Amino acid sequence: MSLSTVYLGLGSNIDRHRHLCAGLDALAAILSDMHCSPAFESQAVGIKSGPFINFVVTGKTDLPLLELDRRLKFIEADNGRYAPERKGLPLDIDVLMYDDLHGTFDGLVLPRAEILKNAFVLWPLSLLAPTLMHPGVGKSMAQLWQQAQIEQVLAPVAFEWRGLQLTPV
Repeated sequence: MSLSTVYLGLGSNIDRHRHLCAGLDALAAILSDMHCSPAFESQAVGIKSGPFINFVVTGKTDLPLLELDRRLKFIEADNGRYAPERKGLPLDIDVLMYDDLHGTFDGLVLPRAEILKNAFVLWPLSLLAPTLMHPGVGKSMAQLWQQAQIEQVLAPVAFEWRGLQLTPV
């Protein structure tokens, strides 16, 4: 089976390092050639909660899109995402892009609209894959970041996973 290139957005605002590392560990089991962007801290958007740490991951998978999305939901659930008593967002993993798919796939819209709306998605994505073309807009992620007029404050934050520093000093 051929491999597809995926870009995933990860975020957490509860016990952030633990949940994000658990998410990366789980993703390492289903993605090959996995790479991470630098990590950023940002205020919550759309919910009232503490600050988030966000970053983007890319890798290759042989999983079809909907099976990948289903597995991501299981990883989120394993980290308390759907627990009724939770008081924030322990782990959020979104499919941002899957190859160059553009459209709606069983309710999943790709590329994900948050790429163009949220600095905590676009900036890390532009650092990880500056020449990656947005299939709906026809511009590279670096161009989109340069032209973005998003009013969100982000700060690079130290983040380590398996001895690898995601955010350069």
